[in-house]
Amino acid sequence: MPFFDTHTHLDYLQADTGEPLGDLVANASKAGVEKILIVGVLEKYFENLEKITALYPNNLYYGLGLHPLYIRQHSYADLDKLEQRLISRTANCRAVAEIGLERAIPELLTDELWKKQCEFLETQLFFAQQYDLPVSLHSRKAHDQIFTFLKRVSLKKCGIIHGFSGSYEQAKRFVELGYKIGVGGTITYLRANKTRETIRRLPLNCLVLETDAPDMPVFGFQGQPNRPERIANVFQHLCELRNESPEKIKQIIWQNSELLFAI
Repeated sequence: MPFFDTHTHLDYLQADTGEPLGDLVANASKAGVEKILIVGVLEKYFENLEKITALYPNNLYYGLGLHPLYIRQHSYADLDKLEQRLISRTANCRAVAEIGLERAIPELLTDELWKKQCEFLETQLFFAQQYDLPVSLHSRKAHDQIFTFLKRVSLKKCGIIHGFSGSYEQAKRFVELGYKIGVGGTITYLRANKTRETIRRLPLNCLVLETDAPDMPVFGFQGQPNRPERIANVFQHLCELRNESPEKIKQIIWQNSELLFAI
């Protein structure tokens, strides 16, 4: 079975490295990464995501979303523009992503900006509900807060808690709502005991793989841009944590990803 990288910023990777998009796709393919989801973060990049994924329609898919890290830059008009893009979306638009809440940066937690973060998350969850799309959720020091939104706004296709690094109990609550847990570079670091133990204990049918390229570098590649092909490194560490055979792990995780994004 091939790999599906369920969360990347491939447009950022291309801009950072200057590499042709075709080379990035080819390198991923050589490593067995057949499908890649590119997530949006700012309205000004939405059109580019549509264009670049159209060049490789069998390999590249995209999500559109307004990321909480850029909450100061987002305007409320951007929500209207996002909805219009979702209404007229192309076939390769498979998610409302990347959305969520950011609580690790004090400057984004003023009363005004926290209220705005919450409003943007709730509105985008309603978009996902209305247009029957899954979500990919940024949740940094915000698992409990995001859970209250997900419990209130029920999504048919649910989605992924991206870059999960919380406790088993927190992950279990998301899984019970129907959400998948994004497994990335964090588990390649032996010091990440809590996350590694959580991923070891969770049911295999709730896990998906991701790189967050060019971010979240895997162990051994610190200081370098992360790449979709390094899914193989994450997979290797996942196999070391699990009791199932590598073949079964790869098959189930591919099926989880394929079904979630209706590929």
